[in-house]
Amino acid sequence: MNETLLSGNEALAMAALDAGVALGVGYPGTPSTEILESFDRLGGKAQWAPNEKVALEVALGAAFASARALAAMKHVGLNVAADPLFTAAYTGVAGALIIVSADDPGMASSQNEQDNRHYAEAAGLPMLEPADSQEAYAFFFRAVEISERWHIPVLFRMTARVCQAKTPVTRLPQPLTKPKPYFERDPLSKVMIPAYARLAHRRLRQKLAEIAQWNENSSLNQIIEGSPELGIIASGISVLHARAAAPQAAILSLGLTHPLPLKKIAQFVAAHQRTIVIEEGDPFLFTALSAAGISVEGKPDMFRFNELNAERVQRILIGDTSPEPAPLPGKPPQLCADCPHCKSFEILRQLGCIVAGDIGCSALGVLPPFEAMDTCVCMGASIGVGLGLRHVLPPEQARKVVSVIGDSAFVHSGLTGLADMVYNPPKTGHVVLLLDNGTSAMTGLQEHPGTGRNLGGSPAHKLSFENLAHSLGIQNVHVVDPHKETELMAKLIKNALDSSELTLIIARRPCCLLADKPGRQAGKNSPSA
Repeated sequence: MNETLLSGNEALAMAALDAGVALGVGYPGTPSTEILESFDRLGGKAQWAPNEKVALEVALGAAFASARALAAMKHVGLNVAADPLFTAAYTGVAGALIIVSADDPGMASSQNEQDNRHYAEAAGLPMLEPADSQEAYAFFFRAVEISERWHIPVLFRMTARVCQAKTPVTRLPQPLTKPKPYFERDPLSKVMIPAYARLAHRRLRQKLAEIAQWNENSSLNQIIEGSPELGIIASGISVLHARAAAPQAAILSLGLTHPLPLKKIAQFVAAHQRTIVIEEGDPFLFTALSAAGISVEGKPDMFRFNELNAERVQRILIGDTSPEPAPLPGKPPQLCADCPHCKSFEILRQLGCIVAGDIGCSALGVLPPFEAMDTCVCMGASIGVGLGLRHVLPPEQARKVVSVIGDSAFVHSGLTGLADMVYNPPKTGHVVLLLDNGTSAMTGLQEHPGTGRNLGGSPAHKLSFENLAHSLGIQNVHVVDPHKETELMAKLIKNALDSSELTLIIARRPCCLLADKPGRQAGKNSPSA
């Protein structure tokens, strides 16, 4: 069989195609973005949803219809999708539902370093963790097998290194046969009123008990033979780091990490003089094994932060807790020289605004030369945080508060904030500055409902931000080109700050990088009439 060099994201997309996934849905976010883009290029049906909650709900609907479905997102995206995630574990699925969480140890492109393995335990879902591209490909089929056998969603946890590093992949000679979608009424399982949910919770726990028993002999967990003096328990990319750091050690490579094969692990520990858990992020495995009464060593807390590598694993193995060398300084991210956001931040700085910011390119407004952002929490939080500031600050400060949000973040989570602004208006009014560059620029120029194109670039209905604002009852809605109409924009912002009214200012100019994207040049992304 021929091998192909693929990233983990590309391998997973190929697996989804070969496994007969009928629909892939997600929201772009590094390090998961390329999964659905690759799936689309390969011929799969892929969609960007407005946010991860909607993405998971759409994928769940497809799985209710006995189809195989994929929901892909980065780790913080699973926070947004947590509401349907927990209940989907109760409802189960008729087909297969694979939920990819791409974690970002070291926060290369994220606002936190959360370890989403905890979601598997909290929600009660089986979880697989591939170590490289080949496992990302092969494990996907096992995830489908588990999901269809136990009618349960499966959490497929990747990390940035697995998502983006390229390793050889051998493809199956024949794809799986796609199941024929159909819907069978079963309100007892799918309608989660309390009386039905209580029964569903018991069914879920029974499924997990069965999966745990099955996992004891599953080929997803492999023992790499080595010295009886040192045993290492690891999962995901940590397996490869452990092999490089301690080639003499025996390694128990765990592929299905929730529920754990505790008997297999206990036997492995008993066969070695010393056993240590090597894992990135939180001590998830160490805590679970300790709670089960299995005596293993964990890592010092200093290694909880950032990615592991062979050198750091060697330090863990010898108990070296001396200070680590400071990382080499890199080039800080910055807005492009001709980014349409630049003028906006220059104006905000000149006016001395208190800026509640958001995720995306606009977050770079906190850095020099602008230094014009005061808060940034999560997608869409700029509006809510800005409103909170307006409600409690003394009038002289409250009138300085501006919420700044990009177009993709606005569609993702800003709509409800805008509704709250109208429903609970501060006494001093409020100003929202929507930076509309016509794309999800930070993650690679992806489409969203405000661009007028779908994931593959084909025309789609385009959401009008100004019409939406008017429909909510916002009277002061302005659209301005921040480059061509800089003085007008400054005047609009100043007048809005001086008033006590609700104002939405849309700074609309296409991202400068769209000039290199076919069909998306400036002038071809103008708003719908």
